[in-house]
Amino acid sequence: MNRLEKIAEVPVIETERLLLRKITIDDAEDMYVYASDEEVTKSVTWETHASLTDTIEFIETFIPRYDAPWGIELKENGKFIGTVHFVWWQPEHACAELGYVLSKDYWGRGLITEAVRAVISFGFDQLDLVRIQARCFVDNKGSERVMNKAGMSYEGISRKAMYVKGEHKDLKVYAVINE
Repeated sequence: MNRLEKIAEVPVIETERLLLRKITIDDAEDMYVYASDEEVTKSVTWETHASLTDTIEFIETFIPRYDAPWGIELKENGKFIGTVHFVWWQPEHACAELGYVLSKDYWGRGLITEAVRAVISFGFDQLDLVRIQARCFVDNKGSERVMNKAGMSYEGISRKAMYVKGEHKDLKVYAVINE
C-alpha cells in the first residue's frame, strides 16, 4: 500500500482469539454495554453514554473521524467487545497513534493486548509506519500494562496535554519504532 493513501476500507485482521473488523450500527447494543459503564469511560476522552441513542450517534458521527477504526469481535462467541483504532495517522511522517477500549467483562484476559499487537503489526507491515504511539491518562495503569506488553516503550509525560471532561489532563506517552 502506498503510505500516502488513506485506508479506504477497514481491512479484517484475524488473531488467535479475535476478529478485528469494520464497526457497524449492528454493534450498537454491544458497544452500549461498555460505553455506558463509568468504570470503562473514566479512561477515555468521550462521555459515558446515557442511552442506546448516544451509542448509535457515536457510531454514526464519531467513529468515522478515526483513520482506521476496528471493532473487536471475540471469535468464540461473535460478541463485539471493544474497539482499537488509529486516532490519527500521518502518512507523510509514517507515524500514527493508537487508541483502544475494551468492555470491562473482558479485562484481564490479554485480549486488548492481542488486538493492539495486531494493529501495530498491520501498521508496520501494511502502512510502512516507522513510529506508532499511544497515550493514556497518568492514572490508567491498565492501559500502561497493555502498552508495555505490546512492546511499546515509555517516553514520558505530556503535561496538561489534553482538555477533556472539564479539566486539563497529563498523559503518559508510549511508542514503538519499526526497526
